[in-house]
Parts: sequence; C-alpha cells; structure tokens
Amino acid sequence: MTTARTIPELVLSTADRFGDAEAVVDGEVRLTFRDLADRVRRTAGAFASAGVGPGDRVALWAPNSAEWIVAAFGLLTAGGVLVPVNTRFLDEEAHDIVVRSGAKALLVQNGFLDREFTGPPGVPVIDLKASGFLDSGDPLDPKADEDDLADIVFTSGTTGRPKGVMTTHGQTLRLYTEWCDLAQLRQGDRYLIVNPFFHIFGYKAGLVASMIRGATVLPVAVFDVDRVLDLVEKERVTVLPGPPTLYHALLEAGAGRDLSSLRVAVTGAADIPVELVRRITTELPFTHLMTGYGLTEAGTVTASRPGDPYEAVATTVGKPCEGFEVRVAEDQEVLVRGYSVMRGYLDDPEATAEAVDADGWLHTGDLGALDAEGRLRIVGRKKDMFVVGGFNAYPAEIEGFLLRHPAVAQAAVIGVPDERLGQVGKAFVVPRAEFAGITEAELIAWARERMAGFKVPRHVAFRTQLPLNATGKVMKDQLT
Repeated sequence: MTTARTIPELVLSTADRFGDAEAVVDGEVRLTFRDLADRVRRTAGAFASAGVGPGDRVALWAPNSAEWIVAAFGLLTAGGVLVPVNTRFLDEEAHDIVVRSGAKALLVQNGFLDREFTGPPGVPVIDLKASGFLDSGDPLDPKADEDDLADIVFTSGTTGRPKGVMTTHGQTLRLYTEWCDLAQLRQGDRYLIVNPFFHIFGYKAGLVASMIRGATVLPVAVFDVDRVLDLVEKERVTVLPGPPTLYHALLEAGAGRDLSSLRVAVTGAADIPVELVRRITTELPFTHLMTGYGLTEAGTVTASRPGDPYEAVATTVGKPCEGFEVRVAEDQEVLVRGYSVMRGYLDDPEATAEAVDADGWLHTGDLGALDAEGRLRIVGRKKDMFVVGGFNAYPAEIEGFLLRHPAVAQAAVIGVPDERLGQVGKAFVVPRAEFAGITEAELIAWARERMAGFKVPRHVAFRTQLPLNATGKVMKDQLT
C-alpha cells in the first residue's frame, strides 16, 4: 500500500515497492519499475531545463506508448499540469486545446497514423521518440502537492466544443486506489491498455491504477483485434478493460486463441447492453467483470462490487464509490456529489456553474434510476432521448433489445423526425457475417414481438461499421 500524496510520489515509490518487476512492456521496450522511476526523474529534469515549472501546462498529443507514460509522469514530477490531447483530432481542433490550455510546449509522435503533428504559432513542438528530450535532463525530485492541479482533461467533444476538466493529485489518488479494490487489480497483473491515455479510463484507471498496485502496463496505440489477441497469448495478459466494442471484437475473433490468462474485464460505458455482459461472462475466460459509470468531470462514480449477483452486474452500473452521493432528479437526470467532482472547467465559469449547482451537485446529462439496493441504472443520455407520440424512448434500452437478435453484432439508435409521431427510432445495425442477409422488415418484425410499439425502430440501416471516436463511443451525430 502506498502513502503517496501525489502522482509523482506514487510513481517514484514504485522503485522501492516493486523494484525489478516489469512496469511497462511496449514492443521491444521493457522497463522495470526501477527503470521507470529513473527515466521519470530524468524527464522531470528535462522539463525543468526547458522552463517548465510548478503549475505550467504542457500538452501531450500522442498515442499510447512507453514514452507517453514517461513524459506524462515526468511532467507531473516537475510540477507541471498535464493536458492530454485526442490523437484523432485534426490540427485545428488540437491547436484550439493547446492555445486555450496555455500550454508552454506540445509533445507529439510524428509518423503516427502517417501524420505530422504541428503546433500553433509560438508553442514549441517536441517529438517524443525522435528528439531525445525525455532522457536529456538531470534527475529531479517531485515538485507537486496533493491539492495542486494535476491535469486538464478535455471532454470528448461529441456534443460541442470540448471543455477542460481540472482535477488535483489528491482527488485522483484517492479515487483510483478504491478503483483497484473494486476491479480486483493485483500486484503482478499484466494489464493491456487499449483505452487511450488521453482519456481518464486509460490514464487514471489504467496507468495510475497500475502504479498503485504494481501491475505491468502493456500499451496499445491502435486497437487491432489480432494484435490484442497476440499480446494476450504471448504476454499472458490478465486484465483487459475496454469499451463494449473491444469485447464484441474478442467474441467474434477469439476462436482458436489461448485467452485462458484473462481474469478481469472492466467496461465503463453507460450503455453496455445486458446481452453483451452475459456473453462476456459466459463465452470468455474472465472470472471478474466490473461494470461502472464515470465521466471526465468526476472520474468513476459507481461500480459493481465483487460478488454482486449476475443480474445486478448485467443490468446496473453498481453502487456509488466511497465519498460519492448519487441521486436522480425529477426529470431522471443523474446528479453526483463528492470529493472527486472536478475543480471546474478551465476558464469557463458559466459552464462550470451550469454543470455544478450551488449545492455541489454535478448535473451529468445522463438519465437513470436507482433500485431498492441503491444501484444505479443508466437509461440513456438526456440529449439522446427522443419522444415518440408522447412517450420517452431511450436509445440505450432499444439497443439492448436489438443486440439479443443473433444477427446483430452492433447497434446504435437515434430519433428521426416523423410527421405523425413527432419522432421515431432509426437503428443503425452492423450484422454478424453469417447473418448478412438479414432484412429491415425481419428485424422490425422481431422487435415488435419484444418491445412496446413506441420503442420499435421504424427504420433500420445496415452498416459494415459504426463511426466511433477514439474512446470507442459511437458518434451519433455522424449517423444519418
């Protein structure tokens, strides 16, 4: 157990706590915890030499890698504030975040996705792999305190301009120490991280959690199911969290592969279908599946508990984590209050006041219900809900029904205008290969036998794939 007060103290303490155990395995790069701590100290010195001190922001626009880990922890050790940038953003989108965050430098990995990553005027750009910057400094000891800002993580931007969420070292360490217990992460686990490090799932429930427990991090830059399966077999991966799309891919492609080392699955999607949970726990080797609910503005808010009955894990996102209160407003919006709620949106007091009310309740924009045991069920996004002839329809619920059909691999539902009913559902479906001949009429007829008429999609469009952002969420604004 660590008594660290900050992320740098946590990372540097791993040298004594875990020594020569493997900390990071990234292709040919294999770092022990002692190696990692040494490199982080040197990188902190490099940042200090470059004029980055306590409170200064630095943006990191690069894929999951050993260098990302060293750069991020080195920056935090120098007292800097980490600003991760989505690797799928184009220049204009990324530059907006770099400028708004006031970043003193931008770290990139040129060549990723065959791209050259540029910076806005006046901001120095450093290549993580080619520049030698990370190893250029003299070792430096931590400069941060637990109440200092650790990071500004921008929201995904699927519903408008991304907003910068500000969180401290102490908030992160307290929450993700509990997360380790709930996920049953152990010392010596081998943790394959597909979730992007620019997102809190990959960065905090991934990297920070691994440093708390002494798990080996195996970063994956781009999700490719064959590469993931190869790594699971070769490196005997035990922990494999991810969005629902990851488990869909494993279920489709895992035949004939040795996945027996897998023990822990974690999925944080608000709209994970019940049928997918059933298949993860019955068709794959995982012995522990944690479902949870979280958001950038608060981290992991609720989670299932080890030993929870299958039905509870399948149909809810668990109970609030320690130090959180959760309630459901009259309009069904989920409200959250607790120590881990963000310090606010960067330079946006109006948006902050809109999101966090005077009593400290964060308005999540998600719709839900609490059961008699206090478990939360997410029924959809406030913005996704549509009204069919006066009845509220929730896409997540309808998608869950559709996924029970043997022909349906993935489904996404949106509301579209209808002259008579105001709105009706339209489903976008990726069929399984062996059911490629399924028709719109067949699927609608099947749905009519299983759900209320107003929920049944009136239109079905078949696709070979759904548009996903880099965290695996369907970008419904691109569905037409």
